[in-house]
Amino acid sequence: MNTAIQLYTLRDVDETPNELLSRVAETSFDGVEFAGAPDAATVDAFDRTGLGAAAAHVAVDELEDRRGSVLEDCDDADCSTVVVPSLDESNFESRSAVESAADRLTAVGDAVADRGFRLAYHNHDHEFTDLGDTTGFELFAAAVGDTVSLELDVGWALAAGEDPAALLGRLDDVPLVHVKDVDADAGRPVELGEGDLDAEACADAARDAGAEWLVYEHDEPSDPLASVPDGAAALDALR
Repeated sequence: MNTAIQLYTLRDVDETPNELLSRVAETSFDGVEFAGAPDAATVDAFDRTGLGAAAAHVAVDELEDRRGSVLEDCDDADCSTVVVPSLDESNFESRSAVESAADRLTAVGDAVADRGFRLAYHNHDHEFTDLGDTTGFELFAAAVGDTVSLELDVGWALAAGEDPAALLGRLDDVPLVHVKDVDADAGRPVELGEGDLDAEACADAARDAGAEWLVYEHDEPSDPLASVPDGAAALDALR
């Protein structure tokens, strides 16, 4: 499996795209996951690094309202996977809401596929609503069409009370896995290895599921720049 860092981890670092991406390229990460469609400056810096593009997180309304320009930006960075990073909690409150959300994502996935791109959905914890015999997330995963893949965030799944390794074994088409650690009691992200995540079990399950990328993300790093080499080393141990 390849490894990448979600650049949202570095959102508060006051450096140019060239400086940030150069930092990533100095580690063992194979690539990056963009937080938003990459702009021209980011693409220029990215082209000089030799890194790969795991995916780009792009809001669903942007993919609906300005899909052409978003996909052109992604294409400039040789990024063929776009990921919807979240849908509002209301989309998972009932079966009918989940089915409507799945239909919406499938329509976007179909349109993206027509342009030669792949669409995926990234979870948080609010998708795991109790719908009786299943959760909102698993109903959503079963209801989306073939043009929608999943990017399972194992940390947020754990925060929702799930066993993320077991969940990976039940899901189909998970090309990307977010490796994030959490303090499960507090429901907040922590540095990888300092929380309750069984990262090795998740990596094994991701490998068995055919995942292409393990993506490191820390939503609230106390030292974002230190998080880059630390995250790279942690994912190296899980390949």
